Amino acid sequence: MTLTLGPPEIFTIFFITLGPLKMLGPFVQRTHGLDDALVRKIAVRAFLIATVSAIAGGFLGAVLRANWHVSIGAMVIAGGIVFLLVGLRQLLQQYEPLHAPDPGAPALPAAPTAAALTLLFPIVLTPFGIAAVIVLLSLSADAERTGTIVAAVIGVMVLNLLGMWFARKLLVGVTMVVLQILGAVLGILQAGLAVQIILRGLMDLKLISV
Repeated sequence: MTLTLGPPEIFTIFFITLGPLKMLGPFVQRTHGLDDALVRKIAVRAFLIATVSAIAGGFLGAVLRANWHVSIGAMVIAGGIVFLLVGLRQLLQQYEPLHAPDPGAPALPAAPTAAALTLLFPIVLTPFGIAAVIVLLSLSADAERTGTIVAAVIGVMVLNLLGMWFARKLLVGVTMVVLQILGAVLGILQAGLAVQIILRGLMDLKLISV
């Protein structure tokens, strides 16, 4: 018996691990002082590079998983642990206020592509986000499900693009409070889903019974 997540669950996992909630604050801090036109150019390039990197990295990781003969049950447990840690991290971040821009931080390169590459890791594309893509692609049993996973990655990256475009307007007043509440709700839901995933992995390896 293997774990099967539906499209809403897959999208939710990617939204939390790759989505805009975790990157709006850092993106605004690093692009502080840049004009809106340049920020949008950087955002588009970051979106394109991050999307290609996430999908390519996910497929590469899935191939390596098969070559290294890592069992599906082990991947399910590893994925559950990653999702649990990310969910808890999302919850704990609610207690961390946005910091003022660090005057000692190096300035972004003038070229939009170079600036996008500077912001790519870990602001736009997180290590645990790539881990989520690898785990879900490793668990994919057919082309249709793989297509659903890839579509979910692209959908979340589009939200990232919109988030980068409008980040300065979103992180003010009531909107910021709504985003914090949304992050807390999704964080606790992901923590619960992560526990369920870990239990399913343990059952797949026959370490526990139903």
